Amino acid sequence: MCTIQHNYSLKNCNTFGIQAYATEFTAVQTIDELAQVLKENQGKKLFILGGGSNMLLTKNIDALVIKINLLGIEPIWEDNNTVHLKAMAGENWHSFVQYCIEHNYGGVENLSLIPGNVGATPIQNIGAYGREIKDVFICCEAMDIETQQLKTFTKADCAFGYRESVFKGSLKGKYIITSVTYQLTKTNHTINTAYGDIAAELTEKGITLPTIKDVGNAVTAIRQSKLPDPKELGNSGSFFKNPVIPASQFEKLHLLHPQMPHYSAGDNQVKVPAGWLIEQCGFKGSRFGDAGVHAKQALVLVNYGNATGHQLLQLSQKIQQTVFEKFGIAIEAEVNII
Repeated sequence: MCTIQHNYSLKNCNTFGIQAYATEFTAVQTIDELAQVLKENQGKKLFILGGGSNMLLTKNIDALVIKINLLGIEPIWEDNNTVHLKAMAGENWHSFVQYCIEHNYGGVENLSLIPGNVGATPIQNIGAYGREIKDVFICCEAMDIETQQLKTFTKADCAFGYRESVFKGSLKGKYIITSVTYQLTKTNHTINTAYGDIAAELTEKGITLPTIKDVGNAVTAIRQSKLPDPKELGNSGSFFKNPVIPASQFEKLHLLHPQMPHYSAGDNQVKVPAGWLIEQCGFKGSRFGDAGVHAKQALVLVNYGNATGHQLLQLSQKIQQTVFEKFGIAIEAEVNII
């Protein structure tokens, strides 16, 4: 039986450290508890909470907040070269990556130190340093909120895009992800060091033949040097998506800004780093009361202590407007605004 608490503070349930309250709150440890809570509270407005790392709370949550604390990691199939690893939705993502590296399972090391829990990884199709979840994703199990039935979603079912999936679109609010199964390598790992600063970090360490552990350590070191620890400074990691623009638009901008970094996104599309655009607009390291932009990474908005969600939202909107005025590029929030 899950206890429902009333007027529950969510300050410790979101990595921004925003003070907001849930009208009702409960946490579930098992699939059966989740089914029971959903069945007993049919018709109520629900809010599903994972690691709280990809949201900005701008108001109190007038709903029953269900915190997903499902834990467990197990291999469900393997041969000499490959393992299918099932992780429950409440597992911390970085802890899961470390588990994989410790067991010599390759494929997620480039995604080290991304905040949040396993259950959110397919919703966002999280990605970093040349890797996305879709590259290792096999399937996920999710519970139908209305019927409490479990359904398996394949990669095709999830309709993955850049930080997108069917769970942010047509199925938003209809299912709760309970577990995710990933396909990882046991031998002949694909070592991906071409993106970002990984190669430079490895060279500095004198590593010429990196292992998956070396890559994971390099990514962790890079992220720690640029991104604040949410336990010390409230944040949700990258606040904005990197915009993808038509190649024709980029060519015109590149004439005006020849130093603009860029990456091919295929189909005559070019990805431009949002952090660079924000930095060029003078926001890096700026502070407006307790709401600010991190001094080492302009993609990261931070709470210096007592910022409200509304103040951080206003800052994000000011950044979006300024970037559009200067470059004609619309940047979107990656974080869910609640």
